Parts: sequence; structure tokens; C-alpha cells
Amino acid sequence: MGALPSISRRAFVFGSAAFAGGIAFGAYGQAEAASTTAGDNPLAAGLGSNSVTFNPWVEISPDKITLIAQHADIGQGVGSVQPIMIAEEMDLDPGQFEVRFAAPSPAYFNTGFADELAPFVAADQSKAAEEARAAMLEWLRKAGLQMTGGSSTIPDTYEKLRVAGAVARETLKAAAAKRSGVALADLRTQSGHVILPNGTKIAYVALAADAARIPPVLDAQPRDPSKWRMLGKPMMRLDVREKVMGELKFGIDMKMDGMLYAAVKLNPNKGQPLKSYDAGKARAMPGVKQIFEIKNGVAVIATNSWYAMKAIDAVICEWAPAAYPAEQADHWKVLESSFKPEFLGKEWRKIGDIEGGLKTGTRVEAEYRAPYVAHQPLEPLNGIGLVTDKGIEIWVGHQSPRFVQDIAAAAIGLKPEQVTFHNQWTGGSFGHRLEYENVRVLAEIANQMKGTPIKLVFSREEDFLQDIPRQIAIARHRGSIDKGRIIAADLQVASTAPFKGLLERSGTPTKDPDGQLAAGLWNVYYDIPNFRGTSYEAQGLSPCTTWRSVGASTSGFFTESFIDELIHAAGLDPMKARIAMCNVPHYRKVLETVAEMSNWKGPLGNGRGRGVAFVESFGTPTAEVVEVTMTDAGIRIDKVWVAVDVGKVVDPVNFENQVQGGVVWGLGHAINCELTYAKGAAQQTNYNHHEAMRIYQCPVIEVRGLENDPKVRGVGEPPVPPAAPALANAIFAATGKRIREMPFNKFIDFV
Repeated sequence: MGALPSISRRAFVFGSAAFAGGIAFGAYGQAEAASTTAGDNPLAAGLGSNSVTFNPWVEISPDKITLIAQHADIGQGVGSVQPIMIAEEMDLDPGQFEVRFAAPSPAYFNTGFADELAPFVAADQSKAAEEARAAMLEWLRKAGLQMTGGSSTIPDTYEKLRVAGAVARETLKAAAAKRSGVALADLRTQSGHVILPNGTKIAYVALAADAARIPPVLDAQPRDPSKWRMLGKPMMRLDVREKVMGELKFGIDMKMDGMLYAAVKLNPNKGQPLKSYDAGKARAMPGVKQIFEIKNGVAVIATNSWYAMKAIDAVICEWAPAAYPAEQADHWKVLESSFKPEFLGKEWRKIGDIEGGLKTGTRVEAEYRAPYVAHQPLEPLNGIGLVTDKGIEIWVGHQSPRFVQDIAAAAIGLKPEQVTFHNQWTGGSFGHRLEYENVRVLAEIANQMKGTPIKLVFSREEDFLQDIPRQIAIARHRGSIDKGRIIAADLQVASTAPFKGLLERSGTPTKDPDGQLAAGLWNVYYDIPNFRGTSYEAQGLSPCTTWRSVGASTSGFFTESFIDELIHAAGLDPMKARIAMCNVPHYRKVLETVAEMSNWKGPLGNGRGRGVAFVESFGTPTAEVVEVTMTDAGIRIDKVWVAVDVGKVVDPVNFENQVQGGVVWGLGHAINCELTYAKGAAQQTNYNHHEAMRIYQCPVIEVRGLENDPKVRGVGEPPVPPAAPALANAIFAATGKRIREMPFNKFIDFV
């Protein structure tokens, strides 16, 4: 496998240990490191007397098989693909196993972040780069970082879940061989059974006790993809029927006996406290049980959510002022003044003589801007909390289970191990559920209502007001062209630091430069002899966090728009020039593929235009072509072609859905969305103020997945960054108007 450094295969197979009534073996931790954290199997503690756990992902009891999904399903489909990777190896069929989300445990540390955190661009596979990735993998293991994000689910699980399934399969076969006296080589598995030569079937659930008494088969190999039954082929997601029938229980659907409901009004000046409040009118309203103050606001407890929300609206609050500029114009002024040495994050990459290159040929300069935007998942933040003498139980959909424990415990003075976390299906996130507003508030409220389950639901308006948005950013790019060639590109961005902010709020602050500000800025794979990418970290602005595709969502727009400007100034064709300049062979193939898909032949004329953009994010190279037509009513987006190289497409249907969804997300936000501040609070508090793409605006989107990358990559976020620059470049091709700031509807109308 290529998705992990070479130590990984050895790292994920580490032996077995006996537990009451069963065994644990297989794929987790690094035995040689003798970790006291990542080596523990969290499933072992809760086993029944006749049950068995093979590893942190497989649990078999006498009546069922349960496969654990370690990554949260936030709508991206990993609640299906994770168990199916195990089921593929175990010869289980859909319907023969249940799926449960993982509890907090360092055993579920995310190996998929190793590549992104190492200070090398994705295409660099040198020895130094791979050693750095191995070092990051070791750090991740020791940290036990359990997190869903960064398009890391498939890179993280592609090998270890298949290994876990293979080890379980072969050990079950060995147990059947010992019981039956049949040679191991004469046994096979099918549909949850070991099959003997005479056709006798022994169910896995009947072999658990036998398997617990034999050594595990640690050298089991996952099957070659050519022998896959489900993976790599169109398959129906396991949750489709329940979702279509309205049967799937999301976090917001959870109910408990004796439950009361909470609504909150928190300081819209994010992070600041409440000064005073008047709840006189609200106390007399129907259904209200209690009203009390929490750390940065007021909570109403009522007999249902509607009563609670109506009452909280009647509470009058006086807030402490914002710690950041109250008005939006001042946010931009802070950014404009951040291109100074004291705010330097890092010079991420420097090639050649940048100043000398800029003096050669014709100079091109441009400034680009990207605003704050909200996450706006369909399901607002919510959760259920119950505090007892033993601690607190929390039912909430979240991407960082262990940090949830830390945040909830700190909020009410408990130890993290006193927090029992139950992850839930969630209706979208896009980075929203990597933050903790609802967790902290829920813990505080439940602690004041000990013994009573409390269900908290943020109103849509509160969800927008408390959302920690995508980073605001300005880019100042300079370049030069000479004799039909780009000679120099000096790319600079000033922005708030989204990942550093998230780490700080997670209790793991860092002084290192924010690597996400380099995404889309330094990982440029064009043959430009003089190149530099530099980030500046603005201070004192609104807190920001990770938003689908994070740094590349803004810097991808800046960089690929500017490259297009340079190519135009050089008198070259945008597609041919990119292909000619691309210096990574399998990345060049992505561009060639999208050119072939779109039948690119240069200018279209008659008010029509095509734009191309190519961005690698989270290691996944993605090229998009957008075609538009200028009409009397404005720009109409006609069609989009997308080529993506992920090394291995494990779920073709979900792959296509993720790519199409990413394109719609990227285009919609580029066209319409902006979060602005007035008097310290977000001005956009519902979808009608922060409107993404409408169905009638959505173009046909044609997708093709490539498998040339030597590593397995994720696809949840990479389709987003090229969408905005490809659209801007298409608008330029159709109209001659160059748009350098999002949202585009400030400068041009759309149909």
C-alpha cells in the first residue's frame, strides 16, 4: 500500500491478547512501541461472556456481528464504506452485520493526517519526504489523534480495515480447521460462514469461542482488488433505505424518557461573556420549566423545543463587546495591514531568484479577496446530555470524540474518563462539527439539571450566529512573463489561521505556522523557474476554523486565477499552457483527461467561455473545466467536467456523489455566500441571507476518477477548490471581465 509510510504494514499487525470469552488481534497500534494507549482495544471492556472482539473494528456475539465505523458519518458516506472494507475481507454480505460508531479511544488514531502534516508537497515522494511522513505517523500514534476530517477517511482506513478483516477471516478459518479436522487449505469463507469441503457451513458467530483459544493468523493478507466482490464496484450505501424511508435517527431525532428541552441565547460577539439579562417575560411563557445563566449566555428549559425557543426569544440580554473589530470594513483593514514581517507565518517554498525573475519581461500584479463564509449544515447543532453522580453521558454527532470528552469534562469540572460519548449520524458538517459550541453549552446545562436528560437544539439563527466561519483572506500576487513563458510567480496570502484556531480550542495549541494557509499556495506543480509562496497570519480578527477544503478553498482560487492571468498575458491557451507546464506526470494526466472530457479546443466565442483550474489539496489532484454563457439575465453555468486522481476508487457511486457535491458547494459559495459582521455579530443568520446554488442553477457535472497516484487519496474536499477559479476563468473567457473577489455576484449577475 502506498497511503502510509513503509512502517505502516508492520505497525498495524501486532499480536493478540485474551479477554473474557474471546480474543483480540489484528490491526491497530504499534506493538513495538509498547504504547499504553493506542494498543488497547476499546471493545474488550464491554464484551459479553460468549462474545469476541478481533480488533477495535470487529465484535461478534452469539447473535450478531458488529463492525465499528471509527470515522464519523457527516453525510459523506463513510458509515458504509468503512464496514464494507472489513466485510469484503470477512466475506460478509450487507445485512449480516450491524454498524456502530466508535467510542473515544486512541486506538482509532487517524493515520491519514500523516501526509498532510508533513512539510512536503504531496507529489514529493523523496526519501526525506517519506521519512517526515513516517515521523508524523508516529506522532499521530502517540497522540492518539482521533478525528474525522481532511479527506482522510479512506487514506486512513484503506489498508488497516482490510487487514483487520483478513486477520479475522483467516483466524476464523483456523478455528474451523481445528474443530473439524479439515486442512486449512481446504476451507473457504462465504456469507458469514466457513465452508467445509463437504458443504457444511459453520457460522462465524458459532466459531468465536474456538477462535479465542487459538493463535491469531497475523500474516493474513488482504485480497487483491481484482478479487473484490463489493469494493471498486457500484454499490448501494448501507444507509440509503433508512434515509429514504425517514427511519434513520440523526442526532436531532434522539429522544429519551423523561427528557426536557433546552434552547440558548449566546453572546453573538463570539467568545465573550453575558453582562446581564432579563427573563421576566419568558418565565411566564407556556412550557417553561427553568431559565438560568450559563458561561456566555442564557438557557431556557421547557417541555419541548418550540416552547424553549419561543421563550429564549423573549429573554433580553446585554452582551460584552467583541474582541475583534465590530464592523466588517475593519476586518478587511486588518488584513490589508498584515503583509508585514511581524505577521509572517512562513515562506513555504522558494525556487530560483524571485526578485530577479520579477524584473524580467512583463510584470503582472493582482489582489484577490475571499470573505468569511458559514458552514450551514442542514442539521443545526444539537445534543443530549445527562449528568449523574458518575459523570456525564453525551449523545451528539461530532468529528473528534476524544476532544468532546475533554471539552465537556473541563466545562463542568470532571475528568475526561467521566464523559461517556455516543456519536450520532449527522446531517452535514463541512467542518462545523469539529468545533465545540454545543458540547460545552450542553454540558453546562445538563450539569444544572442533574438526573434529567436534556436535549439542546440550536435554532437556525443561533447556529449561524455561533458558527466559527471559514478564514477571511487577501492575496497579493506578483508575476512576470517573457517570450510566451511564465518567468516568475510570487504568491502571498494574509489570512486568519483556521487550523491553529481549531487546535487551540481543542486544547492543543501550537506556535507553528498554520500549514493550511499554504494549501493551494505552495503546492503548485508548474514549471516556473522563479517561485515563492508566503503566508501571513492576521491577528485580532474573528475566530476561524476548518471549512470544507480549508486553506485551499481560498488560496486555490487566488493561485489558479493568477496563473490564468499570467497565461493570458503570455498569449497562451489556458489548458495547453497548464499541461505543458505541469511537472508531475500523473498530475499532467489529470489535466489531459479533463481536456479530453470537455473536448477543449480553445475559445468558444459568442458570449460563451470555458475556464480551467487545477488544484491539489489533501494530496488529491483535481482539474475542473467550467463552461458558461453570457445571457441577458446574467451568467449561466452550462456544464462542468472534473477529473480526479485518488489512486484507487473504492466506492464509484459515492465517489461521483462526493465530487459532484464538492463542485456544487464550491460554485455556490463562490457565487453567492459571504458572512459579514456588524456590531460584532454575524449579519447572515439564515439561508436566505447566505444562499448557495439553487437547483435550477446547477449545471450538468461529468466526473472521471483516475487511479494513477501511487497512494490512495480522499475525495471529500478536493473537488471544492478548483470550482471557483475555473468559474472565474470561464467568466473572463466569455466576457473579458476578471473577477478577483468572492462572492462573484457582487460584480456580475447569474441566471
